[in-house]
Amino acid sequence: MSNWLTTRYQMVVRNEENLAEVSSFNFTYAKVIVISLLLFILLFIAGLFLAQTVLSQWFDPRHQTMEYNRQLLTLTTELDSLKGKLRAQDRFINNFQNILNGDVPSGSVYKTPDNINAEGLNRDMNPAKISEGDSLIREEFEQIEVSLTSYNRNNYSEELKDIFFFTPLQGIVSSPYDLSIDHYGVDIVAKNNEPVKSIADGTVILSSWTQEGGYVIAVQHRANLISVIRHNSALLKKVGNFVNAGEVISIIGNSGELTSGPHVHLELWYNGNPVDPEEFITF
Repeated sequence: MSNWLTTRYQMVVRNEENLAEVSSFNFTYAKVIVISLLLFILLFIAGLFLAQTVLSQWFDPRHQTMEYNRQLLTLTTELDSLKGKLRAQDRFINNFQNILNGDVPSGSVYKTPDNINAEGLNRDMNPAKISEGDSLIREEFEQIEVSLTSYNRNNYSEELKDIFFFTPLQGIVSSPYDLSIDHYGVDIVAKNNEPVKSIADGTVILSSWTQEGGYVIAVQHRANLISVIRHNSALLKKVGNFVNAGEVISIIGNSGELTSGPHVHLELWYNGNPVDPEEFITF
């Protein structure tokens, strides 16, 4: 048996045409077996390495499972984020609807603090106790002719200047914006059955009836701006509908208690505060 493994052999390669010797190889069966085993081991290791790395997605069933788990985790995280945003939007819409309906939104109920002493609160307002420096500052401040309304106007005009406002309808402003009489918008008189258009792109957050405003529709625009149109005769959009600037959303009317004729009342609310629509829209 050992002789068979150690017997030396020679392989000669000759030219087919003239039988000239081209090359020769000396070998034994033991050498052939050893070389074959080494090649097999190297190929096995290379195949195992490829199966664990480059070819794992085809040969390893765990790879596909882990990939599905990663995708599931990503989708779950995104879904939780969307649920949180949706809940916040629902709360915002519900609170705004409550404000328009005259109700107090949840989470904003004011409770009068206990043990309030008016005399104690005003004890520092005695002019005799104001220092000379404080008096000079107070006098200088009282000489400045600036109102809170003008200060707010500068703020919101800078943030809303990039929005192109579409005219909701062509008409005459019969009653302008006036905070002194709690008139938070403008009344616009136009032809009967005149369509009312959205002033900008946005989503309808209120489309309902109220006792004072009649048929009311409100649209949430970008930059935290909300437009409210009251006293419509018909509403053409529902809550959740997306509307484009200039798209018809209602019909002019005379609905609700606080109205004296066919018109619409337009309000603009920016960051929860009313602004004058005539500063942005030409009627």
